[in-house]
Amino acid sequence: MSLSVGHWATNVYYDRRFERQAAKLLPGEYYVSAEPMVIVTVLGSCVAACLQDPVARMGGMNHFLLPDNTSDDDCKSARYGSFAMELLINELLSRGARRDRLQAKVFGGGRVIESFSANPVGDRNAEFVRRYLQAEKIPIIASDLLGDYPRKVYQFPDTAQVLVKKIRHIRNDTIFIRERILREQASQDAVGGEIDLFVE
Repeated sequence: MSLSVGHWATNVYYDRRFERQAAKLLPGEYYVSAEPMVIVTVLGSCVAACLQDPVARMGGMNHFLLPDNTSDDDCKSARYGSFAMELLINELLSRGARRDRLQAKVFGGGRVIESFSANPVGDRNAEFVRRYLQAEKIPIIASDLLGDYPRKVYQFPDTAQVLVKKIRHIRNDTIFIRERILREQASQDAVGGEIDLFVE
């Protein structure tokens, strides 16, 4: 399994449930739009930041795997939170959003793989996104972080609405396998609002 090279989500399809176009994010990808569509991703220990300019009616989401590259090598990859956040913010600004109007909703960081680890990656991801947004002076107006379950997140960039489905019953271990493989690749490479929660 390989990571997206271009970082921009390319899995765009028609979602019959919401009756609109949808973009599905995998780890290391992001997407920005002002169209009436939905951006969707599934999170285990990863974190997704949904940023919104409510005046421009534009938003976007990223999905990152690790907070930062701990090696001295180049970390210009959207699998790392520091670069994923930079990509998302810059794309929004290039499309007409204003930094002083940006708001954030953040999700994920579940202890779904390393429940008994002294420093689970989900905890580190959650702490990273809070610190990053505070440093950038982008308010977090809603969040659903940590816990011991995966989530499915739906962002509607034109309205700023976000739906979060807490996945209590996992039908297969695809989420866990994908995150474990991608984290192993990363280590080898060394490179308010309200939210609506519903349970599956």
